Amino acid sequence: MTQPACSHALGRLRRALGDPLLVRGTRGAMVPTPRAEALAPGLRAALRGLASAIRGEARFDPGAARRTFRVATGDYAELVLLPPLLSLLAREAPGIDVWMLPLSLTREGVVAQLSSGAVDVVIGPPRRGWPEGLYLRPIFDERFRCVVRRGHPAARRALTLDRYCALSHLLVAPRGTPGSLVDDALAALGRSRRVAATVSHFLVAPHVVAATDLMATLGARIVDATAAPLGLAVLPPPLELAGFSFAMIWHERTHHDPAQRWLRDQLARAAS
Repeated sequence: MTQPACSHALGRLRRALGDPLLVRGTRGAMVPTPRAEALAPGLRAALRGLASAIRGEARFDPGAARRTFRVATGDYAELVLLPPLLSLLAREAPGIDVWMLPLSLTREGVVAQLSSGAVDVVIGPPRRGWPEGLYLRPIFDERFRCVVRRGHPAARRALTLDRYCALSHLLVAPRGTPGSLVDDALAALGRSRRVAATVSHFLVAPHVVAATDLMATLGARIVDATAAPLGLAVLPPPLELAGFSFAMIWHERTHHDPAQRWLRDQLARAAS
């Protein structure tokens, strides 16, 4: 500051506080008044707090925190992630609650969920073409397995491509539309299958298979969790399937927040 600007600023402070604050001492040096000296400790602490806030030095203590996080996803990721996630939280963050909310089936709906703050994180397929301002982090990959009820004729011999295509199949179609990764792979070979029934939820499919003669081609984690208790026979697919993956998606408004970073790390730990 120039000397005139400094004098004007000091004048404003003197009027505001009703004290000269700085006066001339020996040899013309400016010295603080008792009122100025009394102000110093409080101002010093306040300025430290302001500096910390500006530098973004916020901390998140999960062990002491009391808050709720909201995650939007489907039943597949709920089955995969929620049991290990809740186990982690019980040990390390007992005051943290997690609400799993329905995942919007449209790109626009997902963007609205995140940008409005209605959800903290979305977990779903890592589609391309997300708008600017969203972040994406792959969380786990999945492979396919085939299941039929135990005792089904298809379980008694090797599952060839011809036998696979001759069976009636159950398809999980969350959007209610035909087609899937499996059907695309069959089409590339010049083959097709009959989809005799569809369901909209992954966790319904194993129960339907257990009570019918339908075959389902499902993600391995769903099969691992349901085959034994439902009495399902597990078979390797008779064609090469690329598999699929899930990713976390979040908005730039929460990208640097320590609590949100912690949440994303715990979801990644649960997925592993």
